[in-house]
Amino acid sequence: VQLQASGGGLAQPGGSLRLSCAASGRPLMINSMGWYRQAPGKLRELVASVTSGGSTNYVDSVKGRFTISRDTAKNTVYLQINSLKPEDTAVYYCNSNPIYWPWGQGTQVTVSS
Repeated sequence: VQLQASGGGLAQPGGSLRLSCAASGRPLMINSMGWYRQAPGKLRELVASVTSGGSTNYVDSVKGRFTISRDTAKNTVYLQINSLKPEDTAVYYCNSNPIYWPWGQGTQVTVSS
């Protein structure tokens, strides 16, 4: 499986971004999937996850602002990020939860005014 995240960029505090993660190689839908992020100088952390049945879970710092979803037909996982904060600045990756696939290229999210 190859995972390719996209949709990041520079945004102002309070803004929104929609990240996408497309998978190639095999269907993702049998796996629980997650969005992870790694800020400079920090460990990579799981911020949102979605099971094959559609149940979601979020780390406290993003609850109410992040929404994870998946599209079975497109073999893609999404992360809608609203009310962006400077502390959301990080490289965002997707992977299964727990981690199983090789890490793909992440997408940089920078929140700054």
